[in-house]
Amino acid sequence: MGSGQWMVEKRSSFRSDSFSKEYETVPETGCLSIIVLGASGDLAKKKTFPALYNLYRRGFLQSNEVYIFGYARTKISDDDLRNRIRGSLVDGAKYYLSILRDCGFLFSPFASLFVILYFGKDASEHSEDVSKFLQLIKYVSGSYDTEDGFRLLDKEISEHEVSKNSAEGSSRRLFYLALPPSVYPPVCRMIRKCCMNRSDLGGWTRIVIEKPFGKDLESAEKLSAQIGELFEEPQLYRIDHYLGKELVQNLLVLRFANRFFLPLWNRDNIDNVQIVFREDFGTEGRGGYFDEYGIIRDIIQNHLLQVLCLVAMEKPVSLKPEHIRDEKVKVLQSVLPIKDEEVVLGQYEGYRDDPTVPDHSNTPTFATVVLRIHNERWEGVPFILKAGKALNSRKAEIRVQFKDVPGDIFKCQKQGRNEFVIRLQPSEAMYMKLTVKQPGLEMSTVQSELDLSYKQRYQGVAIPEAYERLILDTIRGDQQHFVRRDELKAAWEIFTPLLHRIDDGEMKPLQYQPGSRGPVEADELLAKAGYVQTHGYIWIPPTL
Repeated sequence: MGSGQWMVEKRSSFRSDSFSKEYETVPETGCLSIIVLGASGDLAKKKTFPALYNLYRRGFLQSNEVYIFGYARTKISDDDLRNRIRGSLVDGAKYYLSILRDCGFLFSPFASLFVILYFGKDASEHSEDVSKFLQLIKYVSGSYDTEDGFRLLDKEISEHEVSKNSAEGSSRRLFYLALPPSVYPPVCRMIRKCCMNRSDLGGWTRIVIEKPFGKDLESAEKLSAQIGELFEEPQLYRIDHYLGKELVQNLLVLRFANRFFLPLWNRDNIDNVQIVFREDFGTEGRGGYFDEYGIIRDIIQNHLLQVLCLVAMEKPVSLKPEHIRDEKVKVLQSVLPIKDEEVVLGQYEGYRDDPTVPDHSNTPTFATVVLRIHNERWEGVPFILKAGKALNSRKAEIRVQFKDVPGDIFKCQKQGRNEFVIRLQPSEAMYMKLTVKQPGLEMSTVQSELDLSYKQRYQGVAIPEAYERLILDTIRGDQQHFVRRDELKAAWEIFTPLLHRIDDGEMKPLQYQPGSRGPVEADELLAKAGYVQTHGYIWIPPTL
């Protein structure tokens, strides 16, 4: 008898009498049902379904074991939903080619030749993949707070599980809540009451929750308590897509698998750390939603703070999810209260012209916040979190600036300090900024870099989108890249006092021009925190 079979039979011996044969042998895991709640919304269309499609194309979701259910209030058919999301799965003209294929117009030799010549050899295959994937999707319409719709959803899921010969309790149900946080509690209650899988035979029910997880400490704790009454922590996956980015996931490897970083990564060598998020566009139609939250709640309190944890944490005991998350919580609990004089808020001119934004909105679209970690490794090192909209560039990066070299015999300190930069997006890269000899007969120095640009180094390697990786982690039961409840609480404890002062009008955002670096006062705060700007050096992504 194989060990896997023994484990299933051993577990089955503890089942209640209501089950059939006590020692019935079943697969370790049954079929997989992925239920996207809010299936007709923008998040599902732009992020969730494309991520599922890419996992399908890569072979991680097999058509013989997975089925996808869309659920929302909108009364539409299966084909209506498929047509809504089709354009998000393929780009440009390939979208129209897939429609033509489904209508039967791409089967002539001339049409096939046109596809190959104009779009490449994989275009026809890509179109077939889209069509096959869309056939795995079924839509169910219903309310988010009544049982009728969820009973119907459970009926459809159960019928699919029976059709795949999945034994009761062995199937897997993944609920993805692409919904506003206000409906999380009623939806979770309905899932708990109507749609749970029996987990006696290795099956499971897991819930993916999108941010924002509340608006402050009180609302986050209330939401956590409401959901925590229904599901245990191992069933909950609070998703922060920054934790799925390739270079964010590389942080632990860089820090703990490379000897030369170990003695440098501390207050003796590092002067300051910047974690930056910049967008070169404004709210663009999302003004009403954005105004409820602002840049700190939208970006800094979650995305950038998660990155800070990975930059600052101690080495975990192992790579087990709980060991990693334990160390992240320790970092958050070591952060000192934020001082008002170490905060600069901004709001770009024209933000209030959006008709969905109140005329006297105090919501910041830009913020620079200095955090200080009170522990042995980081005492005295400012962590500068900076995020803004309608700025002069689009990028997200981590910038670790080292201290000046003592005894500067080359008189080159004015050229700039050593920096280790991790470019998260776009043009994923990591590079070390350092001083070298200028080629030639003279002994002069210049700033240059040691560069690892992903597009150049890993040609032909497709870097997966963050949502793909995180959904796959959820299916595998790996919570390493998801936010634990105590971690969420510690994060809100850091920012809630500041957010309340902003909400109460005690702190006002400064106006800045769209397309600028943000308020001048933010650069002044950087200098005051110890950051030394490099003049005359610009990193240029290498070309292939």
